[in-house]
Amino acid sequence: MAEDKSTCGKGFHDSSVHVDVKEYYGNKLKQTSDLKTNACVTPAKPIPAFIRQALKKVHPEVTARYYGCGLVVPEGLEECIILDLGSGSGRDCYMLSQLVGEKGHVTGIDMTEDQLKVARTYVDYHMQEFGYKKPNVSFVQGYIEALTEAGLKKNSFDIIISNCVVNLSPDKRQVLAEAYSILKDGGEFYFSDIYSSDRLTEEIKNHKVLWGECLGGALWWKDLLRLAEEVGFSPPRLVTASVITVDNKDLEDILGNFKFVSATYRLFKVPKGNTKPCQVIYNGGITGVEESFQFDHQYTFKVDGVVDVDGEVASILTHSRFAGDFTIQPSGGPGGSCGVKPTAKVEDPFELVLQLEKKGPGSTTGGCCSTKSATCCK
Repeated sequence: MAEDKSTCGKGFHDSSVHVDVKEYYGNKLKQTSDLKTNACVTPAKPIPAFIRQALKKVHPEVTARYYGCGLVVPEGLEECIILDLGSGSGRDCYMLSQLVGEKGHVTGIDMTEDQLKVARTYVDYHMQEFGYKKPNVSFVQGYIEALTEAGLKKNSFDIIISNCVVNLSPDKRQVLAEAYSILKDGGEFYFSDIYSSDRLTEEIKNHKVLWGECLGGALWWKDLLRLAEEVGFSPPRLVTASVITVDNKDLEDILGNFKFVSATYRLFKVPKGNTKPCQVIYNGGITGVEESFQFDHQYTFKVDGVVDVDGEVASILTHSRFAGDFTIQPSGGPGGSCGVKPTAKVEDPFELVLQLEKKGPGSTTGGCCSTKSATCCK
C-alpha cells in the first residue's frame, strides 16, 4: 500500500484495497451504526439554516445509507458545476443540487455499485421535490484515481468536494492529479479527510478494518502539502481541524502512538508566485456568509472591512470564483494597515487544534469529524 506508487493507467482495475473497500461499504455496512468505531457526532461549527433545510429534503433512505460525517460545503455555489468524490448514497449531491440551483449541476462518482443504486433510485424523487424541470444531478461509477477514464472531461468542473474519502485510496497522488486535471482554471478542491501525525506503519496500512474505518489509509499531513504542490495546486489552505479519538481498545493497541485529526483543506488551481500581497475588501453577498466570510483559519473577511492578505490568498481571490466578491487594491491603500503582517499561517492541523484548545471550549472548528468522535467514512 505504498502511498506514491501509481496504480492507475489505461483500463484501470481494482487493487486489493479497492476490492476490500467495496466489500466493506457494499456488503458489510448497511447503515451508519454498523461502523466498528464510534459514529461521528454533530460538527462543532453550527450548520447554517439554508443547509439544514436542504438536508431535510433528502430522502430518508439516502441519508440512512450515508457513511460520511460532518459537512463539506464551500461558499459561493450558485450555478456551479460540482463533482463529489466518493459520493456514496448521494446525500451530499442532493443537498448541493439545491444550492447550485437548476442552472448548476452536481455529479457524484463512486466505485461501489450498491451505493450508486441507492443514489440513482431517487433522482426523479428529488427533482420533483426541488421543483426542477430536468435533473441537475447525475451519478457515475468509477474510481477517484481515474476520473477521466470514467468519462469526466478535463477542465470542466468549478468545484470538487470530498468528505472523508481520499484516505480510502491507495494512491493519493493520483487522486490529486486527476482532480487538478478536471478542474477549470480557478477551480477549487475543497475536502475533509483524516490525517496522521506521521507516516503509518505497514501493519496499520494493511489492517482491513482500520483501512475501512478511514485510519489505515490516513495520509501524513506533510505529505498532503508535498503532493498538492507536485501536481500543480496552490499551497493548501487549512480551514478547520479537530481531534479524532478511537474508543476501541483492540484498535488503539495496533495504532500505538499515532495520532489522528480530521481536517478540511482548500486547494485551488490558480497561478502561483505571480501575485504580491495586497489588501482586499469583502463586498458581501455570498449566500450564508453575507456579513462575514471565514475563508480559512487565518483569514475571516467582514463586509466592507480592509484586510491585508498574503500573495497566495491574493492570487486565489483574484483568479477564482470569488473574484467578483472582493475589491482588490495594492497594499497601503485607503483604510488598510500597510506594513502590518497578516496573522501567521498554520499548515499543521495538529498545531491548529492545540491553538484552538488554548482558546478554550467552543473554539474548535469542525472538520470531517468533530471532537470526541471516532473515525468516519462514506
